[in-house]
This record gives sequence, structure tokens and C-alpha cells, in this order.
Amino acid sequence: MSQLRRQSIISSGIVYMGFAIGLLNTYLFTMKGGFTPQQYGLTNIFIALATIIQSFGNLGMSAYIYKFYPYYKDNLENKKNDLFTWALLLSLIGFCIVLIGGIFFKDLVIRKFSANSSLLITYYHWVFPFGLGFSLYTIFEAYAWQLKKSVLTNYLKEVQFRLFTTILIVLVFTGLLTKFDLFIKIYSFLYLAIAAILIINLIVKKQVHFTFTKSRVTKKFFSKILTLSSFVYGGSLVYTLAAVFDTIVIASVLTDGLALAGVYSLAQNMASLIQAPQRGIVSSSVATLSRAWKDKQLEKINTIYHRSSINMLVFAVAVFSLIWLNFTDGVFTFKLQNQYLDARWVFFFIGLMKIIDMGSGVNAQIIGTSTFWRFEFFTGIILIVITLPLNYYLTKKMGIIGPAIANLISFTIYNAIRYFFLLKKFKLQPFTKETIYTILLGVASFYITHFLFNNQQGFSWLVVRSLCFIGLYGSGTLLLKLSPDIMPVWQTLLKKIGIKKERF
Repeated sequence: MSQLRRQSIISSGIVYMGFAIGLLNTYLFTMKGGFTPQQYGLTNIFIALATIIQSFGNLGMSAYIYKFYPYYKDNLENKKNDLFTWALLLSLIGFCIVLIGGIFFKDLVIRKFSANSSLLITYYHWVFPFGLGFSLYTIFEAYAWQLKKSVLTNYLKEVQFRLFTTILIVLVFTGLLTKFDLFIKIYSFLYLAIAAILIINLIVKKQVHFTFTKSRVTKKFFSKILTLSSFVYGGSLVYTLAAVFDTIVIASVLTDGLALAGVYSLAQNMASLIQAPQRGIVSSSVATLSRAWKDKQLEKINTIYHRSSINMLVFAVAVFSLIWLNFTDGVFTFKLQNQYLDARWVFFFIGLMKIIDMGSGVNAQIIGTSTFWRFEFFTGIILIVITLPLNYYLTKKMGIIGPAIANLISFTIYNAIRYFFLLKKFKLQPFTKETIYTILLGVASFYITHFLFNNQQGFSWLVVRSLCFIGLYGSGTLLLKLSPDIMPVWQTLLKKIGIKKERF
């Protein structure tokens, strides 16, 4: 568990570094005199569409890697391991199918988006190299996770990609890129760049091999691989559609949809800060969970479930509260365009959804690496049946706040179904009394800070307000010993800075 904790902490640190750069990029995109909301919205539409392209073209290959890597590793020498070759080949075939479909349905896209998001139509074809890069990186990342290289993959995806984006933005501001046209075309190749870096690293270190000879493992498990890939592919596809449908429906049905998508994206990007630890914990736990299921170590799985839940909940409540305390003051203090004030309540509902998702622990990974991975498909169907019509209806009725509320409702139901499934099937559930203490501590710390500093504005008060909340919430977390992983980290930190010399 200490190795998993270490990987999770390092990965989470890298993710937060990436989010810090992402915040800088968001600021540069949204500040007065910078990019227009339509242009900022387009970059986020690119990400939403690339996610859909990846989900359609992936053909369930990421799940194939997660589930069957231990079997290939234990039964084949490296040069005869054909898992990576088949996963990559099938993903490329899937992307080609998506590309043909994208060209064939271009007229439909024009009809749906030309009125409210004409800029998307202008750069429609540039979505595909962006989607290809994202698709390739997802396969490389899944394989690298099994090699315990989550730190590298998180760095490339969370930090390097955003650094490349920062460079492009700076080139625009300095006048070296004089047109948005050139910016977005270069931007469309950024995922291909980090995918190339990752695969070159794996090849140079001889951690990946290409062979088109079908191994005995592939032959033995072929029917199971086909079944798993089919079900997980369907489940992943519907989950992805549910996750990105909000941004797409805003761009499609609301007047000046691309600009409103930019406002909504600001709220999404701020809310994504809440999920930073989740990315590190998930990437570090997948290989361990896969191995634990293979070796029938249910107690180990239960421990990961509990600790992932409380660790992520502690961070989620803290980050949500800090952003909500400072949102309006931050827009004025950092001189963002006034239109972005509309993102405040959008963030509130998306943020609550993130807290629920984080507090539920790594339930998706536990189910996905178990023999009951088919359940992911059925819950995905339930999710999309709820999400798509609810998003469309509430967007038409309530504007950009509608999809945020729709997603809160949908993902709460989705996580509840998975919670009761794991409880009934394996007697696994992530919640303890510390779960309640964390929520109560967060609410108390928030309201104390709110009443003390709510009427103060300016950068110095942003700092004071944040430090007050961190002091209250952080000290409460330590005193209540909310997580068994937080105390060792705190004690190690004290030891390193010389406050405590003794060994813990």
C-alpha cells in the first residue's frame, strides 16, 4: 500500500502542477483583451469531440489492456507479448472508421452547428488529428499504467500538453502567431506530440514490442477478450457521450452557443481541479486492482476502495469550498471578461457532482477489472438514457445552468447504482464515519470563512480567505485523523523540514 500511496501522491502532485498551468491557460484565454469566448469555447469543443472520437475508435482496447495484461505478463516473454500490437492495430482501424463517418456526416454537423457555432464548422476537419492523437495516447497510457509508469503518463497528459498550449498562447500574445487560424491548427497536433513522446520512451527502454504472431494467451482468451471489449466498448462509449454531451448541446441549441460553451468550459475547468487526485489515484490503482482480482485478494481491493474514497473526498471538499468562496472575487480581481461571471452557479452544480463522484472511490475501476465488467455496460446505458434527454430539456429551459443540474442528477444516480452493486455482490462499500466528519468539517469551515470575509474584495482578501479556510479545514483533518494516508504524509513532511526528527 505504501508504494501505491507514493505513486498516487506523486501523480496527484503532477496533476496539480498541470492544473496550475491549466489555470494560467484559462486565465490567458478568458482575460480581457485576450481570446474571445467563441475561440476559447472552440478549444474545449475540440476536447469534447476528441473524447468522442477516442471512445468510438478505441473499440474497448484500453479495457483489454487493463484486464488481460497480468495474464500476458505471467505467461509470455516480452518479445512474444502481442497484447500491445493488437490493441494499437484495432484502435487505428477504429479511428479510420470514425474518420470515414466524420466525413460522411459532415453535412449533418453543419446543419446542427452552423447557426450557433459557425467557428466549429470552419475548423471541423482539424478535430480529427486532435482526436487521433488523443486516441493513440489513451492506448499508450493504458499500457504504460501496467508498467507502473503512471507518473510519466500523468506528466505528459497533465503538464506537457498544457505547457505546449501555454507556449502557443504566449506566441499569440507576442505577435509571433498573428492569427487564431494558425493557433488552432497547431493546437490540433498537440496530443499527437505527447503520444509520440510516450511511445518513443517505451520503445527506447524496450518496454514495448511489436509482433503480429498470435500468442497462446490471445488464442486461449480470444472469446473472453472479444466479449469484454464489446461490452466495455459499449459502456465506455455511452459514458463518454454522457460526459461531454453538455458542452456539445450548448454549442448546438443555444444562441451564440460557442461563446456560452466557453463560459460553461470555464466552470468545467475550475471544477476539474476537484478531480485532480482522482486521476493520480486511478492511474496508480488500476494495475494493483487488476492483479488483486487475479489473485483473489478481496481484502486488498476493499482497502483500496476505502482509502481512495476518503482521500479523494477530503481533497474534493477542500478544493470545491476554496473555489466557491473565491469565484466572484476572482473574476473581478483577475479582470476576466464579465461574461464569465455566469459560470459561478454552473460551477456549483458541477462541483457537487465531482464531490459525489470522488467520494464514491474507484468503483468504476473495481468493477472494470473484475469478472463483472459487463455491469459497466449496463450502468452506462442507464446513464445515457437519463443524461441525454435531461441535458437537452434543461438546456432549452434553463440555459447553461441546465446541463450542470442534469449531470448532477444523472451521475448521482449512476454512482448510487454502482455503490449498491458492489455492496450486494462483494459486500464492498467505501464509506465510514470519517466520510460524515469530512463533509461536516468542510461545511463548518466554509461558513466560518464566508461570514468572516464575504464582503472583502481584492487579491489580498483572496489570499486571506483561502488561508483561513485551509487553516480550519486542514487542522480539522489532522485532528480528526480523517485518512490513514494523510497522517503519514504529514509526518514525513514535518520530518523533512526538521520539525520532527523522530521516526514514524
